[in-house]
Amino acid sequence: MADEQKERIILAGLDVPFWDLVWFMVKFAFASIPAIFIIYFIVTIFGMIFAGLSSLTLPHPVP
Repeated sequence: MADEQKERIILAGLDVPFWDLVWFMVKFAFASIPAIFIIYFIVTIFGMIFAGLSSLTLPHPVP
């Protein structure tokens, strides 16, 4: 790798057609739906674990 020359690339502008950008955003929105469900279930499981652990340490009221 020491013998190879590295090239520098400078990106001055990006020309993306409008409808291609809209289609990319629609695909991104649809792809984020399963990710939201996965994150929701992970947060729910951690919340249930935390609630269970905190109920062990808190004193219960005596009737």
